[in-house]
Amino acid sequence: MAKWAGKIGFVHTEETFPGVWAEIVEEHLYGGDFLTNKTGWQAASDQVNDNVRINHQISIIADSYATMNLSMIRYVEFLGNKWKVTDISIEYPRLVLSIGGVYSHGQQTESA
Repeated sequence: MAKWAGKIGFVHTEETFPGVWAEIVEEHLYGGDFLTNKTGWQAASDQVNDNVRINHQISIIADSYATMNLSMIRYVEFLGNKWKVTDISIEYPRLVLSIGGVYSHGQQTESA
């Protein structure tokens, strides 16, 4: 099994001004194992080039922050890019994160 280490992005909404809500991204460092490692292309009808899609699964140890904020996990950093988390499987004490296409939200992040 190959090893992985990197950041996981958690997104939550916060009221920045009265009546104005914004998405805030907070990154945390994790380590884990690759369970599957597949790459492919996703055809895009509205673009000239196809999108790259990776179908990897990463297993991490579930700490209290990840467990309590499970619904806020949005992306995983891998190979210098941010990849969308498409599915989360709870296999206590681990979380298995399935990742797919590139995460396209360009917000600033806070590292913890």
